Amino acid sequence: MLPLEGLTVIAVEQAVAAPFCSSRLADAGAHVIKVERPEGDFARGYDHAAKGQSSYFVWLNRGKDSVVIDLATPEGRRSLEELIATADVFLQNLKPGSMDRLGFTLERLRKDYPRLICCTITGYGDDGPYAHRKAYDLLIQAESGLASITGGPEGPSRVGVSIVDVATGATAHASILEALIGRSVSGQGADIRISMFDVMADWLTVPLLNAEAGNPPQRMGLAHPSIAPYGVFRSQDGKDILISIQSEREWKVLCAKVLGDAALAADPRLVNGVERVRNRAFTDQTVSDIFCALSRDALLARLTDADIAFAEVNSMTDLAEHPHLRRITVATPNGDVGYPAPAAIFIDAPRQYGAVPAIGEVQK
Repeated sequence: MLPLEGLTVIAVEQAVAAPFCSSRLADAGAHVIKVERPEGDFARGYDHAAKGQSSYFVWLNRGKDSVVIDLATPEGRRSLEELIATADVFLQNLKPGSMDRLGFTLERLRKDYPRLICCTITGYGDDGPYAHRKAYDLLIQAESGLASITGGPEGPSRVGVSIVDVATGATAHASILEALIGRSVSGQGADIRISMFDVMADWLTVPLLNAEAGNPPQRMGLAHPSIAPYGVFRSQDGKDILISIQSEREWKVLCAKVLGDAALAADPRLVNGVERVRNRAFTDQTVSDIFCALSRDALLARLTDADIAFAEVNSMTDLAEHPHLRRITVATPNGDVGYPAPAAIFIDAPRQYGAVPAIGEVQK
């Protein structure tokens, strides 16, 4: 038996953040009923990468039932009320105020259904000067300052995945599970409010505190602001390899076993971490000169033998063929689609993953 079997989740959701949360609840056995407008969740049309279907939708909506409800009609609102009356969790990420205007205020729901756990996802929360702004992943990446510390010196950059949406969905997932544990003790539901801006501000605590201390982070691409060598070096055959030296012991090992010159460790410009950062250009050039004289295979062998931390700078094509990649396969209206497995592995209870619904499709 899965841990959330017997629980019902009503998700008035779209896009990424809330669907990420509810997909994980479905994976754990909850009966997730996804409420879609007649034309469907707009994320169904984001791309056609998964057998002609949206990669986002196929990733984030496995294991759910789809119920089409037009909330603009009295009949639709009655249908939603009937669903909520059966629910343990009510999750929604519509534009702020939308559910209130439809008659589904959180105050009323908490009064009528005291065991109900409500989780509301917004861009900026319920109040404050930006509360009614539209908010999407990239907008919050910019507004929170995340983009300002991402990329290289040439300018701010987007993180390459929908990190704000995923972080918000993961926060909602954890919060709902906390509330379910709390309800098992108190018998009472919960009213959880999560804003995308708050989630990203929390994740940005370290760069924020450094900026407030007078050390604002600089964009350095795949380099580290306070450690050297910690960055990308290219092999003779053109493969980029990222190495990380965390201690003086590792630096000495790198010099002796990878760079082939133990005496480098005693050079006054390289003798400790402070000097290596102060002389970063010389540090990086010293490492680069050796790396570019060796093939990728020779470098990986030396780094492995020396137990130096490293990673290849891979592409998505490389990831698709990666020997460490775990995959799952899910059924979709257009056939089976395989993609990366959820990270958590439950050793004693292997997971099975439900199908992705067509609009209005209830899984058997």
